[in-house]
Amino acid sequence: MHARRFTIGTGAALATLLLAAACGSGTGDAAEPAPAPASAGPHGSHSASSPAPPAALRQGERFVDLALPQPYTPAAPNGGTDEYRCFVVDPKLTEPAYLTGSRFRPQNADIVHHAIFYRLSAEQAKAAADVDAKTPGEGWTCFGDAGVPGDTAWVAHWAPGAGETLMPAGFGFEMPPGSKLVMQVHYNLLGVTDQSKASDRSGIQMRIADGKAPLQGLQTALVAAPIELPCEPGATGPLCDRDTAVADVAKRFGAESAETVDGLNAGCNGGAAPVAGNTQHCDHPVREPGTIYLAAGHMHLLGRAIKVELNPGTPKARTIIDVPQYDFDNQALVPLPEPIAVDRGDTLRVTCTHDATLRKQLPQLKSLPSRYVVWGEGTSDEMCLGVMVMAPKS
Repeated sequence: MHARRFTIGTGAALATLLLAAACGSGTGDAAEPAPAPASAGPHGSHSASSPAPPAALRQGERFVDLALPQPYTPAAPNGGTDEYRCFVVDPKLTEPAYLTGSRFRPQNADIVHHAIFYRLSAEQAKAAADVDAKTPGEGWTCFGDAGVPGDTAWVAHWAPGAGETLMPAGFGFEMPPGSKLVMQVHYNLLGVTDQSKASDRSGIQMRIADGKAPLQGLQTALVAAPIELPCEPGATGPLCDRDTAVADVAKRFGAESAETVDGLNAGCNGGAAPVAGNTQHCDHPVREPGTIYLAAGHMHLLGRAIKVELNPGTPKARTIIDVPQYDFDNQALVPLPEPIAVDRGDTLRVTCTHDATLRKQLPQLKSLPSRYVVWGEGTSDEMCLGVMVMAPKS
């Protein structure tokens, strides 16, 4: 998913909304997880089963359907197998409104890895229109961010396994009149041999509530940890060298991707040298009070387990989300059993375990060379990201 919104130590603005990465440490070679199947589903081949229909509309809500005006055929740049493509979509809102739910519709599920929707200010909408007009074809390539200046508000996303994401009653993302969205789609072209089957015309069904309703605004908060996963035992090759692997990420996605790797290590490991291992974590101090209502974890195909905790190791410890057997094809943003309040001085910790041996077991990856895996935007790279929807304390 999105990387540079929480980049630290690189000169980029820290934009995790209510959270900021703090000095923590990678856990290195923690205890190995119990054996688990690579996935209960296709694990990266993206299940094309039909999602459940949307829930009934609540009072004051309506559906707004948006889709690409014409199919787009992705083309991975710089010798990679991934493209992040951004498109402007316009719900044509003339009055204040709230986004209270969404259902992304991946028209070509075989190549759509994930999608994120960012709300644009009027100035950002103009900038997006300008970059769109200057770029051939539909949209523009946008690794790492939405490709427009300033902080954009993350208001919806989709990953495999998700159907409709419904906000709690009484809450929604503010959508001022004239609001437009950037739809960022990550296209994964690993294993695609027939370009005639690689076009896509995805869209979204938005659940819109009248802005006159007394709803409380929501925000999306992200917590991330670095990836420092060495090659599987016995593997050799140029990319098993960390510096070479980081340079390869920079080649495929741009210099800022390498800065993200360095920034995550600087912020999460206190500037110490990276410690290679299957499991890494990062502590994030809470900057502003609020209440978390929904959460999800995001990794790629080598992911085994992900957990987000509040105040771990203290009497106030709570588990936000715990996925001990991660399944790439089941990444839905889910409501918490009960909302969890956070306050200034609290700590959120995200911990991820990855398994390099999966590279030689999974159909999409087994033909690729072994590599030292760091944070990267590609499907063959990895991430460790906790995603939370929360309401700031008013």
